[in-house]
Amino acid sequence: MVPFGGWEMPLSYPTGTLEEHRLCRSEAVVFDVSHLGTVRVEGESAHRAIQGTFTNDLDRVSPGRAQYTHLLDDSGGVLDDIIVWWIDDETFDVMPNASNTQRVSDALAGAVAGDTSGQLKVRDTTAERAVLAVQGPDARQRLAAVSADAAAVGRFRVAGFEFGGHACTVAGTGYTGEDGVECAVPVAVAAEFWDALLDAGIQPAGLGARDTLRLEAGLPLHGHELGVGITPLNAGLGWVVGWDKGEFPGRSALETQRAAGVDPVLRGLTTEGRRPPREGQAVLRSGEQVGSVTSGNFSPTLGHGVAMAMLSPDVEPGDVLSLDARGGEVPAVVVEMPFVGRKP
Repeated sequence: MVPFGGWEMPLSYPTGTLEEHRLCRSEAVVFDVSHLGTVRVEGESAHRAIQGTFTNDLDRVSPGRAQYTHLLDDSGGVLDDIIVWWIDDETFDVMPNASNTQRVSDALAGAVAGDTSGQLKVRDTTAERAVLAVQGPDARQRLAAVSADAAAVGRFRVAGFEFGGHACTVAGTGYTGEDGVECAVPVAVAAEFWDALLDAGIQPAGLGARDTLRLEAGLPLHGHELGVGITPLNAGLGWVVGWDKGEFPGRSALETQRAAGVDPVLRGLTTEGRRPPREGQAVLRSGEQVGSVTSGNFSPTLGHGVAMAMLSPDVEPGDVLSLDARGGEVPAVVVEMPFVGRKP
């Protein structure tokens, strides 16, 4: 167990991170991701409140869908990246990262203050549920033994299901590059649901495997590829911005950046051998620094090092660079992401 965002999180189970990683790529695992926040937004103004708070355009989706989006500061930096579960016409569950739930709640509270209907409600429901992410190529097949309804939810769809006489919610989302779902279940039946998943042959996996899996999938982590001073455009996530909708915090700064040219930009790197690239390492071209590593590790699937790095925009896939490492420079090749898994 390790501290993470104010929570105690399992780094690994007795099987170990490498085996948990392998099982997610080949079979099915479950992650306890209850550290993710849930902020319930309800009322006839809920759609408008979310549209005016986050970057993505809700009108691209509809009730019963999930959407990835960002909360920005006025300079365009990413205060948090979020999944919004659109439950029904007037009900949304906004899912922040572990340490950012209060920040997201405060941002939405501003929408409540400006609501003239008096019907908009924002409530932190994190303590009322557990969130269990079932991921892997066999995830749905094995989950079906516990709940056929939960297993049937489509990718980036949201649905309800029942377990132990309690209403639960499931979304076809994840953070591994594999197929799977995330189940929000009331705390009263969370342990029972967890045990049922294990009985169905789904193995537990911890924070270590979650990080190596998301890195192989080229998925950003807040505080690394996203954060203050890093915009969605820097991270190659311009599709998260609803340019055709109205105002939201940071929009003006993004428009300025888009017009001027984005610098730096996020790129993938691979290295030979088992020595892992590490966050903060300088990336060099002919001895001159052109960026730095934001996340790096050994890829259990590929058998060599992989990294994400913020680099000069003139760096292109196929370029051979190097990492400034103790004992000398380590060659690194710029590649397209994801390193493993489906293309976005």
